[in-house]
Amino acid sequence: MRKSIAVTAAGLAVTVFGLTACGSGSDSGRSGGKADGALVVGATAVPAGEVLTYIKDDLAAKAGLKLEIKEFTDYVLPNTALQEGSLDANLYQNQPFLDEFNKSKGTDLVSVVQAYLPPMGVYSKKIKDIAKLADGATVAVPNETTNEGRALKLLAAKGLITLKKGAGTDASPADITANPKHLRFKELDPAQLPRSLDDLDVAVINNNYAQDAGLSPAEDAILLESAKDNPYANLLAVKRGNEDDPRVEKLAKLLVSSDVKKFIAEKYKGSVLPVTSG
Repeated sequence: MRKSIAVTAAGLAVTVFGLTACGSGSDSGRSGGKADGALVVGATAVPAGEVLTYIKDDLAAKAGLKLEIKEFTDYVLPNTALQEGSLDANLYQNQPFLDEFNKSKGTDLVSVVQAYLPPMGVYSKKIKDIAKLADGATVAVPNETTNEGRALKLLAAKGLITLKKGAGTDASPADITANPKHLRFKELDPAQLPRSLDDLDVAVINNNYAQDAGLSPAEDAILLESAKDNPYANLLAVKRGNEDDPRVEKLAKLLVSSDVKKFIAEKYKGSVLPVTSG
């Protein structure tokens, strides 16, 4: 069964980098607190956490910005924490995911700027060429609405399947109209996909989970998303009304700066792609 977005406390692992842990007073740096307090930003470890840590260590002080980074291992809690106010911003998601989250959860979160593109890829321990995918092969895809649709669109772009006309970011296996290789689809939690590769023919894996597992999207993926006309760039998000927070504006400028673009290009070598503008 297809699993909708759901909050699971068990999926959370939080690490605080640098400054003090969460506080409840006005000095905690939350939106509505002191404007010169630390900006508390939620992120997945790779690449968001690494990009933010680079900014915190090398660029923030010069820009007059204090950063506190909280690391998450799932795709739900960073948004619920942002809506509830324990975060000031987050960096990990794309616009289709944010739109679906707002719609399904009744949240009011908005994009401030696009930061980089972490291309989704197809990985396998059994084949080195996607053209060698066997008839009847088992293909695992993320079981989250927009990530599953994204995975299926990647396979469709390669001609492995055909999706019905008008299938959007919420496409599911039910929208497949042609499946010439008779592929069998298995829907798994995104975080489980790298660990399941031994039992699968291929898996379509989100960039951060691939890198967390030691996979290089640029080198190990047998099929990788193109950056051209790609709507899945990760973005800095805030709760509506906080877009003009001076701390948020400073971070937004740093995320699209030449320094950060250079850092991304040198560190990830094509596994994460900087964006030209937000």
